Amino acid sequence: VCLQEASELSSLKPQLEELGVPLVAVVKENVGTEIQDFRPHFAGDIYVDEKKHFYGPLQRRMGGLGFIRLGVWQNFMRAWKSGYEGNMNGEGFILGGVFVIGPGDQGILLEHKEKEFGDKVDTANVLKAARKIVPRE
Repeated sequence: VCLQEASELSSLKPQLEELGVPLVAVVKENVGTEIQDFRPHFAGDIYVDEKKHFYGPLQRRMGGLGFIRLGVWQNFMRAWKSGYEGNMNGEGFILGGVFVIGPGDQGILLEHKEKEFGDKVDTANVLKAARKIVPRE
């Protein structure tokens, strides 16, 4: 499901470049060909956070019971119908998120933390937040 979101965020790259805002992914691991498989769907730089510092001291997880949630299945079906498939390799229970972070004191301008697997950010909100970034001089 994250491949679909990565692809949608990548569609914003031209607008982000005009604003001087880089598109970056921070992933929690690189199991097998995971990053290689992710690369065609994501147009920005990809960093591996092996120590999972970016994921915070209290990693947000959704256990196996998350698979009985209707919203999770709706998200999986939406992605599958759009031609996206996930993999079952590595740690799959840590929830991700999307952030728009400005330089210096601007800090976090948009914070979207997944509430369940496949909970995507609204790309219009990403672009709106990116437009609020004041470049450093």
